[in-house]
Amino acid sequence: MKEFVLKIEEFMEIGGTKKDIVLLVLGGLSLAASFLNGRLYSYNLPFDVAWVAIILCGTPIIIESIVGLITEFDIKADVLVSLALIASVCIGEFFAAGEVAFIMQLGSLLEDLTVARARAGIEKLVSLTPRTARIITEEGERIVPAEEVDVGDILRVLPGETIPVDGVITSGQTSVNQAVMTGESLPVDKEVGDEVLSGTTNQFGAFEMRASRVGADSSLQRMIGLVESADAGKAKIVGIADRWATWIVVIALTAAVFTWIFTGEIIRAVTILVVFCPCALVLATPTAIMAAIGNATKHGFLVREGDALERLAGVNKITIDKTGTLTLGKPQVTAVRTVSDYSEEEIYRLTATVEKMSEHPLGKAIVACFGQPVDEVSDFSMVPGEGIIAKAHGRRVAVGNEKLMKRVGADISGINEIKDYPDEGSTVVYVAIDGKFAGYVALSDTLREDSPVMIEKVKSLNITPVLLTGDNPNAAGSIAGKVGITNFKSGCLPEDKLGIIADMQTAGDEVCMIGDGINDAPALKKANVGIAMGGVGSDIAIDVADIALVDDEIKELPHLLELSKKMMRTIKVNMSFSMALNFLAITLAITGLLGPVVGALVHNAGSVAVIINSALLLKWKKRDLAVI
Repeated sequence: MKEFVLKIEEFMEIGGTKKDIVLLVLGGLSLAASFLNGRLYSYNLPFDVAWVAIILCGTPIIIESIVGLITEFDIKADVLVSLALIASVCIGEFFAAGEVAFIMQLGSLLEDLTVARARAGIEKLVSLTPRTARIITEEGERIVPAEEVDVGDILRVLPGETIPVDGVITSGQTSVNQAVMTGESLPVDKEVGDEVLSGTTNQFGAFEMRASRVGADSSLQRMIGLVESADAGKAKIVGIADRWATWIVVIALTAAVFTWIFTGEIIRAVTILVVFCPCALVLATPTAIMAAIGNATKHGFLVREGDALERLAGVNKITIDKTGTLTLGKPQVTAVRTVSDYSEEEIYRLTATVEKMSEHPLGKAIVACFGQPVDEVSDFSMVPGEGIIAKAHGRRVAVGNEKLMKRVGADISGINEIKDYPDEGSTVVYVAIDGKFAGYVALSDTLREDSPVMIEKVKSLNITPVLLTGDNPNAAGSIAGKVGITNFKSGCLPEDKLGIIADMQTAGDEVCMIGDGINDAPALKKANVGIAMGGVGSDIAIDVADIALVDDEIKELPHLLELSKKMMRTIKVNMSFSMALNFLAITLAITGLLGPVVGALVHNAGSVAVIINSALLLKWKKRDLAVI
């Protein structure tokens, strides 16, 4: 027997749900054999095989409850379970003890399955940190570790490189992809005097910069710190059974002691402990959560945190990122206009033809949207920070911003309608042919088709949507107006989003954050519930979020919100039923109508009923919400 116990201790060192499953299988088989022995069959065994379930499933519960009581005086549901186990063993009711241990092991397994996988979001953020930097000294250029850069150092950044520290451009022009920090869908042109941030990417054109914030003070390192602090500050929901455990223990012990005193029958006292064992109460929450997670999966949601749906049920505000969430996150051609004898089709074709050689994201977007074969060009040249010039179809075509138009002598004044596009959040690309302004192409991030309906349904659930975006006020206001959001904040850096959510929480709001970019990571972590767009979203945003929308079908969000509320109603029904059954059983136990074995079966039946009720969530469908 001693060797058997030693083997069991070695097995307990194994972690994870695999161990729980093995324990349940062995424990279940031993209980079945114990129950059948002497009823259908008769085996001359040296001990009751129910001991296998008691040792495998019960020992961890007893140890955990003792450690919690001694180290923290923490009274949880496992304290009462341990009392029921020990009392049953003391009076020889081994089957009852084994069954209690088995049910609690089942609850432990379900809770383990709802715990999130270990995430590597912070590690992935760290991996974005540039490893090296090009420092310009009197001796020339040398490459050093990024952490050795000091404030005031002059650095050179080549095309395609990640900017190592925060600083100001001292020479050169370029376009910088700032999505990692601001979430902006379009690159930002930079010239001498403009600030650049660490972690952002230089699209093309080498430039020199003076370091202004380095090390822990740089933008990327501050964002990593924000994610870490937000995670540490998020409180975890305590299981309802554990919150009620103290009262349950007191009531059960009091009832058992008084029953023993007044009846003189210890068997009745033990039965009270067995039937009052909160197995069904412990199963009430994890079974409902598991079923709700299964339902959410069918609608495209990957629930990474077990208690995320519990928190989501209490949300009254949803903060939403714009780019990649309400919008598709990719620039699209929204208008082509001519101000010359050339047709719009000719303007579009010539623009796409010369942009074929461009590395600029806007140029690539124009070519992709045109979607037709284009001819080759000659004399191609790129003007960093301004645009491109090339010959196509025998014409000299210049495509770029206002600076490029001035460079080639094209007059763009007098076209008042162009001013409307920036107000709507669009970017205008000017086209000059043979030195004369010929037309323009407007690009913008396009709205998801389902976004307006989704927002209206969210509002119908008495949840207030708030738009948080790094884009300019015009782009933010335009999108907010189209989807029906009245409260929006523009120009938000990662720390701004986190601060806004923190202020909401301080005011008593429960906040859900929906985003897709690396810049959303601190806000996703800080919010009561973080939901990441799984399709277009960055790996880091997905890793730090509680829930990922795998297929980016934003229209499913209202279903998830109602599912979380339905899940909480199911949990409350489960708990009410389990407590009512326990009080009924304890009354019968006091009167002697229930013995330990039958009592264990009764509360086992209650556990099964709870599981069945929770399982109904698997096929639950949202009601048809009326759009206001």
